[in-house]
Amino acid sequence: MRDTSHYTQQEYIDLTLDSNTVNRFLETDTAYAEYIRDFYRQRDFHYAWIGNDGQLTEQAGNFINMMKADAEYGLHDSTVISKPLREMYDTLLMEGEKLRPGDKAAPTAELLLTAQFFAYGNKVWSGLTSDSAKSLEWFIPRKKINMESLLDSMVNKPASAFEEPVNKQYKLLRDQLKKLDVLEKMQWDSLKGTRKIYKAGEQDILIAGVKHRLHLLGDLAVADTSQLFTPALDSAIRNFQDRTGLKPDGTIQQSLLNALNITPKQRIRQILINMERIRWVPAEPPAKYLLVNIPAFKLYVYDNNQLDWSCNVVVGKPGANTVIFSNEVKYVVFAPYWNVPPGILVHEVLPAMRKNPGYLARQNMEVVTGSGGPVNAGSLNWSKYSGGNFPYIIRQKPGGHNALGKVKFLFPNEYNIYLHDTPSKGLFGENKRTFSHGCIRVSAPQQLAEWLLRSDSSWTKQKIVEAMNGSKEKFVSLKERVPVYIGYFTAFVDSDGRLNFRDDVYGHDAKLAATLFGSK
Repeated sequence: MRDTSHYTQQEYIDLTLDSNTVNRFLETDTAYAEYIRDFYRQRDFHYAWIGNDGQLTEQAGNFINMMKADAEYGLHDSTVISKPLREMYDTLLMEGEKLRPGDKAAPTAELLLTAQFFAYGNKVWSGLTSDSAKSLEWFIPRKKINMESLLDSMVNKPASAFEEPVNKQYKLLRDQLKKLDVLEKMQWDSLKGTRKIYKAGEQDILIAGVKHRLHLLGDLAVADTSQLFTPALDSAIRNFQDRTGLKPDGTIQQSLLNALNITPKQRIRQILINMERIRWVPAEPPAKYLLVNIPAFKLYVYDNNQLDWSCNVVVGKPGANTVIFSNEVKYVVFAPYWNVPPGILVHEVLPAMRKNPGYLARQNMEVVTGSGGPVNAGSLNWSKYSGGNFPYIIRQKPGGHNALGKVKFLFPNEYNIYLHDTPSKGLFGENKRTFSHGCIRVSAPQQLAEWLLRSDSSWTKQKIVEAMNGSKEKFVSLKERVPVYIGYFTAFVDSDGRLNFRDDVYGHDAKLAATLFGSK
Protein backbone atom coordinates (compact mmCIF):
# COMPACT_ATOMS: atom_id res chain seq x y z
CA MET A 1 0.00 0.00 0.00
CA ARG A 2 1.34 3.44 -0.97
CA ASP A 3 2.34 5.80 1.86
CA THR A 4 0.42 9.05 1.40
CA SER A 5 1.33 10.63 4.75
CA HIS A 6 4.02 12.87 3.22
CA TYR A 7 2.60 13.87 -0.16
CA THR A 8 -0.88 14.66 -1.42
CA GLN A 9 -2.26 13.61 -4.81
CA GLN A 10 -1.05 16.92 -6.30
CA GLU A 11 2.44 16.78 -4.77
CA TYR A 12 3.91 13.75 -6.51
CA ILE A 13 4.53 12.64 -10.05
CA ASP A 14 2.97 9.33 -11.19
CA LEU A 15 6.28 7.90 -12.40
CA THR A 16 8.09 5.81 -9.80
CA LEU A 17 11.60 4.47 -9.37
CA ASP A 18 12.32 0.83 -8.72
CA SER A 19 13.95 0.50 -5.27
CA ASN A 20 16.57 -1.82 -6.78
CA THR A 21 17.48 0.90 -9.28
CA VAL A 22 17.99 3.32 -6.39
CA ASN A 23 20.15 0.80 -4.53
CA ARG A 24 22.30 0.13 -7.62
CA PHE A 25 22.80 3.88 -8.13
CA LEU A 26 23.82 4.31 -4.51
CA GLU A 27 26.48 1.63 -4.85
CA THR A 28 28.39 3.99 -7.15
CA ASP A 29 27.30 7.36 -5.67
CA THR A 30 27.64 6.85 -1.91
CA ALA A 31 28.30 10.41 -0.66
CA TYR A 32 24.70 11.11 0.42
CA ALA A 33 23.25 7.61 0.12
CA GLU A 34 21.31 7.73 3.38
CA TYR A 35 19.71 11.08 2.52
CA ILE A 36 18.82 9.98 -1.01
CA ARG A 37 17.32 6.67 0.11
CA ASP A 38 15.27 8.37 2.84
CA PHE A 39 14.03 11.03 0.43
CA TYR A 40 12.62 8.47 -2.04
CA ARG A 41 11.36 6.17 0.69
CA GLN A 42 9.29 9.01 2.15
CA ARG A 43 7.74 9.81 -1.22
CA ASP A 44 7.14 6.12 -1.98
CA PHE A 45 9.81 6.30 -4.74
CA HIS A 46 7.88 8.80 -6.88
CA TYR A 47 9.94 10.95 -9.21
CA ALA A 48 10.70 14.51 -8.09
CA TRP A 49 12.40 16.11 -11.11
CA ILE A 50 10.95 14.48 -14.24
CA GLY A 51 7.27 14.81 -15.13
CA ASN A 52 4.89 12.18 -16.49
CA ASP A 53 5.60 13.38 -20.03
CA GLY A 54 9.36 12.93 -19.64
CA GLN A 55 9.90 16.68 -19.42
CA LEU A 56 12.16 18.12 -16.72
CA THR A 57 10.01 19.98 -14.21
CA GLU A 58 10.17 23.74 -13.83
CA GLN A 59 11.93 23.18 -10.50
CA ALA A 60 14.60 20.99 -12.13
CA GLY A 61 15.30 23.66 -14.74
CA ASN A 62 15.55 26.30 -12.03
CA PHE A 63 17.97 24.18 -9.99
CA ILE A 64 20.19 23.42 -12.99
CA ASN A 65 20.29 27.08 -14.03
CA MET A 66 21.19 28.03 -10.46
CA MET A 67 24.13 25.62 -10.49
CA LYS A 68 25.30 26.63 -13.95
CA ALA A 69 25.29 30.31 -12.93
CA ASP A 70 27.41 29.53 -9.87
CA ALA A 71 29.84 27.47 -11.93
CA GLU A 72 30.08 30.25 -14.51
CA TYR A 73 30.78 32.98 -11.96
CA GLY A 74 33.64 31.52 -10.04
CA LEU A 75 32.43 28.46 -8.13
CA HIS A 76 34.52 26.08 -10.23
CA ASP A 77 34.05 22.86 -8.32
CA SER A 78 32.76 19.43 -9.33
CA THR A 79 30.40 19.45 -6.35
CA VAL A 80 28.68 22.55 -7.71
CA ILE A 81 27.62 20.73 -10.86
CA SER A 82 28.97 17.23 -11.49
CA LYS A 83 30.30 16.13 -14.85
CA PRO A 84 27.69 13.31 -15.33
CA LEU A 85 24.86 15.73 -14.60
CA ARG A 86 26.27 18.37 -16.94
CA GLU A 87 26.65 15.82 -19.74
CA MET A 88 23.12 14.53 -19.13
CA TYR A 89 21.68 18.04 -19.21
CA ASP A 90 23.63 19.01 -22.35
CA THR A 91 22.20 15.92 -24.07
CA LEU A 92 18.69 16.84 -22.98
CA LEU A 93 19.14 20.36 -24.33
CA MET A 94 19.96 18.90 -27.74
CA GLU A 95 16.82 16.75 -27.54
CA GLY A 96 14.48 19.51 -26.38
CA GLU A 97 14.90 18.84 -22.64
CA LYS A 98 12.62 15.82 -22.90
CA LEU A 99 13.11 12.12 -22.22
CA ARG A 100 11.14 9.61 -24.25
CA PRO A 101 8.56 7.55 -22.32
CA GLY A 102 10.28 4.49 -20.89
CA ASP A 103 13.72 5.98 -21.60
CA LYS A 104 16.30 4.05 -19.57
CA ALA A 105 18.16 7.33 -18.91
CA ALA A 106 15.22 8.72 -16.91
CA PRO A 107 15.95 6.96 -13.58
CA THR A 108 19.63 7.94 -13.80
CA ALA A 109 18.75 11.56 -14.61
CA GLU A 110 16.31 11.65 -11.69
CA LEU A 111 18.81 10.20 -9.22
CA LEU A 112 21.66 12.39 -10.50
CA LEU A 113 19.59 15.49 -9.79
CA THR A 114 18.77 14.38 -6.25
CA ALA A 115 22.38 13.41 -5.49
CA GLN A 116 23.47 16.72 -6.95
CA PHE A 117 21.04 18.62 -4.74
CA PHE A 118 22.66 17.27 -1.58
CA ALA A 119 26.20 17.82 -2.90
CA TYR A 120 25.41 21.34 -4.09
CA GLY A 121 23.46 22.29 -0.96
CA ASN A 122 26.20 21.17 1.38
CA LYS A 123 28.86 23.00 -0.65
CA VAL A 124 27.05 26.21 -1.54
CA TRP A 125 24.59 26.67 1.33
CA SER A 126 26.54 25.11 4.20
CA GLY A 127 30.22 25.47 3.30
CA LEU A 128 33.12 23.90 5.15
CA THR A 129 32.52 21.72 8.18
CA SER A 130 32.34 23.28 11.64
CA ASP A 131 35.67 21.69 12.54
CA SER A 132 37.33 23.29 9.51
CA ALA A 133 35.87 26.68 10.42
CA LYS A 134 37.20 26.44 13.99
CA SER A 135 40.67 25.61 12.70
CA LEU A 136 40.39 28.92 10.82
CA GLU A 137 39.65 30.70 14.14
CA TRP A 138 35.92 31.13 13.48
CA PHE A 139 33.83 30.45 16.60
CA ILE A 140 30.44 31.84 15.60
CA PRO A 141 28.01 28.86 15.78
CA ARG A 142 27.27 27.54 12.32
CA LYS A 143 23.77 27.73 10.89
CA LYS A 144 21.93 24.42 10.63
CA ILE A 145 20.17 23.34 7.44
CA ASN A 146 17.67 20.49 7.12
CA MET A 147 18.61 19.45 3.58
CA GLU A 148 15.79 16.91 3.22
CA SER A 149 13.16 19.47 4.17
CA LEU A 150 14.79 21.94 1.80
CA LEU A 151 14.66 19.42 -1.05
CA ASP A 152 10.95 18.87 -0.39
CA SER A 153 10.49 22.62 -0.58
CA MET A 154 12.38 22.91 -3.87
CA VAL A 155 10.56 20.14 -5.74
CA ASN A 156 7.07 20.97 -4.45
CA LYS A 157 6.96 24.76 -4.68
CA PRO A 158 6.92 26.88 -7.85
CA ALA A 159 10.49 27.66 -8.94
CA SER A 160 9.96 31.37 -8.27
CA ALA A 161 8.97 30.65 -4.65
CA PHE A 162 12.15 28.79 -3.67
CA GLU A 163 14.40 30.76 -1.31
CA GLU A 164 18.03 29.72 -1.01
CA PRO A 165 18.99 29.31 2.68
CA VAL A 166 21.75 31.91 2.52
CA ASN A 167 22.28 35.33 4.04
CA LYS A 168 21.30 38.26 1.82
CA GLN A 169 24.95 39.33 1.77
CA TYR A 170 25.82 36.07 -0.03
CA LYS A 171 23.46 36.89 -2.90
CA LEU A 172 24.76 40.45 -3.11
CA LEU A 173 28.34 39.23 -3.42
CA ARG A 174 27.36 36.60 -5.99
CA ASP A 175 25.81 39.36 -8.11
CA GLN A 176 29.10 41.29 -7.90
CA LEU A 177 30.94 38.24 -9.28
CA LYS A 178 29.04 38.65 -12.54
CA LYS A 179 30.35 42.20 -12.97
CA LEU A 180 33.92 41.24 -12.14
CA ASP A 181 33.71 38.28 -14.51
CA VAL A 182 33.36 40.79 -17.37
CA LEU A 183 36.36 42.83 -16.13
CA GLU A 184 38.50 39.69 -15.76
CA LYS A 185 38.49 39.29 -19.53
CA MET A 186 39.99 42.77 -20.00
CA GLN A 187 43.64 43.77 -19.92
CA TRP A 188 44.57 45.08 -16.45
CA ASP A 189 47.92 46.82 -16.75
CA SER A 190 49.56 48.30 -13.65
CA LEU A 191 49.12 52.04 -13.20
CA LYS A 192 52.44 53.69 -12.32
CA GLY A 193 53.09 57.26 -11.21
CA THR A 194 56.21 59.39 -11.52
CA ARG A 195 55.29 61.67 -8.61
CA LYS A 196 54.37 61.07 -4.99
CA ILE A 197 50.98 62.76 -5.20
CA TYR A 198 48.53 64.09 -7.82
CA LYS A 199 45.84 66.58 -6.85
CA ALA A 200 42.76 68.31 -8.29
CA GLY A 201 43.54 70.73 -11.12
CA GLU A 202 46.75 68.99 -12.25
CA GLN A 203 47.30 67.27 -15.62
CA ASP A 204 49.17 64.03 -16.34
CA ILE A 205 48.83 60.93 -18.50
CA LEU A 206 48.44 58.84 -15.33
CA ILE A 207 45.29 60.79 -14.46
CA ALA A 208 43.66 59.58 -17.69
CA GLY A 209 44.56 56.00 -16.75
CA VAL A 210 43.09 56.38 -13.28
CA LYS A 211 39.88 57.81 -14.80
CA HIS A 212 39.56 54.83 -17.13
CA ARG A 213 40.13 52.34 -14.30
CA LEU A 214 37.60 54.04 -11.99
CA HIS A 215 35.05 54.14 -14.81
CA LEU A 216 35.44 50.38 -15.34
CA LEU A 217 34.99 49.80 -11.60
CA GLY A 218 31.86 51.97 -11.50
CA ASP A 219 33.20 54.79 -9.32
CA LEU A 220 33.39 57.33 -12.17
CA ALA A 221 29.96 57.45 -13.79
CA VAL A 222 30.91 59.17 -17.06
CA ALA A 223 33.91 58.09 -19.15
CA ASP A 224 36.54 60.81 -19.50
CA THR A 225 39.74 60.38 -21.51
CA SER A 226 41.27 63.78 -20.66
CA GLN A 227 44.39 64.12 -18.52
CA LEU A 228 42.89 66.85 -16.29
CA PHE A 229 42.22 66.08 -12.61
CA THR A 230 38.56 67.18 -12.45
CA PRO A 231 36.14 67.58 -9.51
CA ALA A 232 34.31 64.48 -10.80
CA LEU A 233 37.55 62.49 -10.53
CA ASP A 234 38.07 63.80 -7.00
CA SER A 235 34.62 62.47 -6.02
CA ALA A 236 35.23 59.14 -7.77
CA ILE A 237 38.56 58.67 -5.99
CA ARG A 238 36.99 59.42 -2.60
CA ASN A 239 34.24 56.88 -3.26
CA PHE A 240 36.77 54.22 -4.28
CA GLN A 241 39.00 55.01 -1.30
CA ASP A 242 36.07 54.82 1.09
CA ARG A 243 34.89 51.42 -0.17
CA THR A 244 38.39 49.92 -0.17
CA GLY A 245 39.37 51.08 3.32
CA LEU A 246 41.74 53.85 2.25
CA LYS A 247 41.78 57.35 3.70
CA PRO A 248 39.27 59.27 1.51
CA ASP A 249 41.40 62.31 0.68
CA GLY A 250 40.68 62.55 -3.07
CA THR A 251 44.35 62.37 -4.13
CA ILE A 252 46.29 59.93 -6.29
CA GLN A 253 49.08 58.35 -4.25
CA GLN A 254 50.77 54.95 -4.25
CA SER A 255 48.20 53.46 -1.88
CA LEU A 256 45.43 54.30 -4.38
CA LEU A 257 47.41 52.90 -7.32
CA ASN A 258 48.11 49.69 -5.39
CA ALA A 259 44.38 49.19 -4.80
CA LEU A 260 43.49 50.01 -8.43
CA ASN A 261 46.13 47.56 -9.66
CA ILE A 262 44.56 44.59 -7.84
CA THR A 263 43.25 42.51 -10.71
CA PRO A 264 39.62 41.43 -11.12
CA LYS A 265 40.82 37.83 -10.78
CA GLN A 266 42.28 38.62 -7.34
CA ARG A 267 39.09 40.40 -6.31
CA ILE A 268 36.98 37.44 -7.48
CA ARG A 269 39.02 35.15 -5.26
CA GLN A 270 38.59 37.57 -2.34
CA ILE A 271 34.82 37.53 -2.87
CA LEU A 272 34.75 33.72 -3.03
CA ILE A 273 36.63 33.53 0.28
CA ASN A 274 34.06 35.79 1.91
CA MET A 275 31.13 33.98 0.31
CA GLU A 276 32.43 30.86 2.06
CA ARG A 277 32.38 32.69 5.40
CA ILE A 278 28.88 34.01 4.76
CA ARG A 279 27.66 30.44 4.14
CA TRP A 280 28.35 29.85 7.82
CA VAL A 281 26.23 32.70 9.23
CA PRO A 282 22.45 32.72 9.79
CA ALA A 283 20.39 33.09 6.62
CA GLU A 284 17.95 35.25 8.58
CA PRO A 285 19.77 37.27 11.25
CA PRO A 286 17.77 38.63 14.19
CA ALA A 287 15.89 41.89 13.65
CA LYS A 288 18.13 43.64 16.18
CA TYR A 289 21.85 42.95 16.61
CA LEU A 290 25.37 44.39 16.72
CA LEU A 291 28.04 43.43 14.20
CA VAL A 292 31.72 44.25 14.53
CA ASN A 293 33.56 43.67 11.27
CA ILE A 294 37.21 43.41 12.29
CA PRO A 295 38.88 44.23 8.91
CA ALA A 296 36.55 47.22 8.42
CA PHE A 297 37.22 48.51 11.96
CA LYS A 298 33.50 49.26 12.28
CA LEU A 299 30.59 48.56 14.59
CA TYR A 300 27.26 48.25 12.74
CA VAL A 301 24.03 48.56 14.72
CA TYR A 302 20.99 46.87 13.16
CA ASP A 303 17.38 47.45 14.12
CA ASN A 304 14.17 46.28 12.42
CA ASN A 305 16.28 44.25 9.95
CA GLN A 306 18.19 47.25 8.62
CA LEU A 307 21.30 49.27 9.45
CA ASP A 308 20.45 51.91 12.06
CA TRP A 309 23.90 53.49 12.52
CA SER A 310 27.60 52.65 12.63
CA CYS A 311 30.82 53.94 14.16
CA ASN A 312 34.57 53.35 14.11
CA VAL A 313 36.18 50.81 16.41
CA VAL A 314 39.70 49.84 17.42
CA VAL A 315 40.42 46.08 17.40
CA GLY A 316 43.25 43.82 18.55
CA LYS A 317 46.67 44.23 17.01
CA PRO A 318 48.11 41.24 15.10
CA GLY A 319 49.31 38.75 17.68
CA ALA A 320 46.56 39.90 20.06
CA ASN A 321 43.77 39.16 17.61
CA THR A 322 40.18 39.99 18.41
CA VAL A 323 38.41 36.61 18.39
CA ILE A 324 35.65 35.83 15.87
CA PHE A 325 32.61 34.68 17.85
CA SER A 326 29.06 35.62 18.86
CA ASN A 327 27.18 36.18 22.10
CA GLU A 328 24.57 38.47 23.69
CA VAL A 329 25.15 41.84 25.31
CA LYS A 330 23.81 41.43 28.86
CA TYR A 331 25.23 44.35 30.85
CA VAL A 332 26.15 48.00 30.51
CA VAL A 333 28.74 48.99 33.13
CA PHE A 334 29.11 52.70 33.85
CA ALA A 335 32.31 54.20 35.38
CA PRO A 336 33.97 50.76 35.22
CA TYR A 337 37.01 49.48 37.02
CA TRP A 338 39.66 48.04 34.72
CA ASN A 339 41.14 44.80 35.98
CA VAL A 340 44.66 44.59 34.56
CA PRO A 341 44.85 41.39 32.44
CA PRO A 342 47.66 38.86 33.07
CA GLY A 343 49.72 39.78 30.00
CA ILE A 344 49.81 43.49 30.84
CA LEU A 345 50.42 42.67 34.50
CA VAL A 346 53.51 40.59 33.66
CA HIS A 347 55.00 42.74 30.92
CA GLU A 348 54.08 46.27 32.03
CA VAL A 349 52.73 46.76 35.57
CA LEU A 350 54.99 44.50 37.64
CA PRO A 351 58.24 45.72 35.96
CA ALA A 352 57.06 49.33 36.45
CA MET A 353 56.35 48.73 40.16
CA ARG A 354 59.78 47.18 40.68
CA LYS A 355 61.34 50.33 39.22
CA ASN A 356 59.02 52.92 40.77
CA PRO A 357 56.76 52.19 43.78
CA GLY A 358 54.68 55.27 42.95
CA TYR A 359 53.58 53.85 39.56
CA LEU A 360 50.18 52.54 40.73
CA ALA A 361 49.19 55.83 42.37
CA ARG A 362 50.07 57.79 39.23
CA GLN A 363 47.97 55.42 37.10
CA ASN A 364 45.03 55.68 39.54
CA MET A 365 45.38 51.95 40.24
CA GLU A 366 44.91 49.90 43.40
CA VAL A 367 45.57 46.39 44.67
CA VAL A 368 42.59 44.34 45.89
CA THR A 369 41.84 40.77 46.91
CA GLY A 370 39.68 38.47 44.81
CA SER A 371 36.63 39.67 46.75
CA GLY A 372 37.50 43.34 46.26
CA GLY A 373 39.06 44.00 49.65
CA PRO A 374 41.84 46.65 49.76
CA VAL A 375 45.53 45.65 49.91
CA ASN A 376 48.30 48.06 50.90
CA ALA A 377 50.56 48.18 47.83
CA GLY A 378 53.43 49.61 49.93
CA SER A 379 53.48 46.50 52.09
CA LEU A 380 54.15 44.13 49.18
CA ASN A 381 57.57 42.83 48.14
CA TRP A 382 57.18 43.43 44.39
CA SER A 383 60.53 41.83 43.51
CA LYS A 384 59.24 38.34 44.37
CA TYR A 385 56.30 38.44 41.93
CA SER A 386 56.65 37.33 38.31
CA GLY A 387 52.99 37.33 37.33
CA GLY A 388 51.77 33.78 37.73
CA ASN A 389 52.39 33.89 41.47
CA PHE A 390 50.74 37.27 42.06
CA PRO A 391 47.85 36.53 44.46
CA TYR A 392 45.91 39.78 44.06
CA ILE A 393 44.10 41.85 41.45
CA ILE A 394 45.40 45.18 40.22
CA ARG A 395 42.65 47.42 38.94
CA GLN A 396 42.35 50.95 37.68
CA LYS A 397 39.73 53.08 39.42
CA PRO A 398 36.87 54.77 37.55
CA GLY A 399 37.66 58.11 35.97
CA GLY A 400 38.47 59.93 32.76
CA HIS A 401 41.87 58.24 32.36
CA ASN A 402 40.60 54.70 32.96
CA ALA A 403 41.71 52.38 30.13
CA LEU A 404 38.07 51.38 29.56
CA GLY A 405 36.87 54.97 29.48
CA LYS A 406 33.50 55.74 31.02
CA VAL A 407 31.46 52.70 30.04
CA LYS A 408 31.84 49.08 28.93
CA PHE A 409 29.42 46.60 27.37
CA LEU A 410 29.63 43.01 28.55
CA PHE A 411 28.71 39.77 26.82
CA PRO A 412 30.50 37.32 29.17
CA ASN A 413 32.69 34.91 27.18
CA GLU A 414 35.68 32.63 27.54
CA TYR A 415 37.86 35.02 25.51
CA ASN A 416 37.38 37.94 27.93
CA ILE A 417 36.47 40.26 25.05
CA TYR A 418 34.01 43.13 25.35
CA LEU A 419 33.16 46.55 23.90
CA HIS A 420 34.26 49.66 25.75
CA ASP A 421 34.97 53.38 25.71
CA THR A 422 38.58 54.67 25.73
CA PRO A 423 40.43 57.85 26.69
CA SER A 424 42.59 57.44 23.54
CA LYS A 425 40.13 59.08 21.14
CA GLY A 426 42.79 60.03 18.58
CA LEU A 427 43.23 56.43 17.43
CA PHE A 428 39.73 56.44 15.89
CA GLY A 429 41.04 58.85 13.26
CA GLU A 430 43.67 56.37 12.10
CA ASN A 431 42.90 54.45 8.97
CA LYS A 432 44.10 51.05 10.15
CA ARG A 433 42.85 50.63 13.72
CA THR A 434 44.60 47.56 15.18
CA PHE A 435 45.87 48.87 18.52
CA SER A 436 44.13 47.01 21.34
CA HIS A 437 45.05 43.88 23.31
CA GLY A 438 41.97 42.12 21.85
CA CYS A 439 38.98 44.02 23.24
CA ILE A 440 37.02 46.42 21.04
CA ARG A 441 37.10 50.17 21.66
CA VAL A 442 34.01 52.03 20.47
CA SER A 443 34.11 55.62 19.18
CA ALA A 444 30.44 56.33 20.09
CA PRO A 445 30.03 54.72 23.55
CA GLN A 446 27.32 57.08 24.79
CA GLN A 447 25.25 56.54 21.65
CA LEU A 448 25.60 52.78 22.08
CA ALA A 449 24.57 52.99 25.75
CA GLU A 450 21.52 55.08 24.83
CA TRP A 451 20.59 52.62 22.05
CA LEU A 452 20.91 49.55 24.29
CA LEU A 453 18.88 51.18 27.09
CA ARG A 454 16.33 53.00 24.93
CA SER A 455 13.50 50.64 25.87
CA ASP A 456 14.20 51.15 29.58
CA SER A 457 12.33 54.34 30.58
CA SER A 458 14.35 54.64 33.79
CA TRP A 459 17.47 55.46 31.75
CA THR A 460 17.25 58.97 30.29
CA LYS A 461 20.09 60.55 28.33
CA GLN A 462 20.90 62.78 31.32
CA LYS A 463 21.03 59.82 33.69
CA ILE A 464 23.34 57.95 31.29
CA VAL A 465 25.73 60.92 31.10
CA GLU A 466 25.74 61.22 34.91
CA ALA A 467 26.45 57.51 35.33
CA MET A 468 29.27 57.61 32.76
CA ASN A 469 30.91 60.47 34.66
CA GLY A 470 30.29 58.99 38.11
CA SER A 471 32.98 57.91 40.55
CA LYS A 472 31.39 54.55 41.39
CA GLU A 473 31.08 51.53 39.11
CA LYS A 474 27.44 50.76 38.24
CA PHE A 475 26.23 47.53 36.60
CA VAL A 476 22.99 47.68 34.59
CA SER A 477 21.33 44.46 33.37
CA LEU A 478 19.66 44.88 29.99
CA LYS A 479 15.94 44.09 30.00
CA GLU A 480 16.37 42.83 26.45
CA ARG A 481 19.63 41.10 25.58
CA VAL A 482 21.05 42.01 22.18
CA PRO A 483 22.98 39.54 19.96
CA VAL A 484 26.49 40.62 19.04
CA TYR A 485 28.59 39.13 16.24
CA ILE A 486 32.33 39.69 16.01
CA GLY A 487 32.95 38.88 12.34
CA TYR A 488 35.72 38.94 9.76
CA PHE A 489 34.69 39.99 6.26
CA THR A 490 37.18 41.49 3.80
CA ALA A 491 34.61 41.72 0.98
CA PHE A 492 31.02 42.89 1.52
CA VAL A 493 28.28 44.98 -0.03
CA ASP A 494 27.35 47.98 2.11
CA SER A 495 23.92 49.51 2.78
CA ASP A 496 24.40 51.79 -0.25
CA GLY A 497 24.93 48.80 -2.54
CA ARG A 498 28.68 49.42 -2.97
CA LEU A 499 31.14 46.54 -3.16
CA ASN A 500 33.71 46.98 -0.36
CA PHE A 501 37.12 45.42 0.13
CA ARG A 502 39.42 45.49 3.16
CA ASP A 503 42.92 44.25 3.95
CA ASP A 504 43.40 40.80 5.48
CA VAL A 505 44.67 42.22 8.78
CA TYR A 506 45.06 38.87 10.58
CA GLY A 507 45.91 36.65 7.61
CA HIS A 508 42.63 34.71 7.89
CA ASP A 509 41.93 35.11 4.15
CA ALA A 510 45.26 33.50 3.30
CA LYS A 511 44.48 30.47 5.51
CA LEU A 512 40.99 30.05 4.08
CA ALA A 513 42.33 30.41 0.52
CA ALA A 514 44.71 27.52 1.18
CA THR A 515 41.74 25.40 2.30
CA LEU A 516 39.46 26.41 -0.58
CA PHE A 517 41.91 26.64 -3.46
CA GLY A 518 44.86 24.54 -2.29
CA SER A 519 47.24 27.50 -2.33
CA LYS A 520 48.09 30.60 -0.31
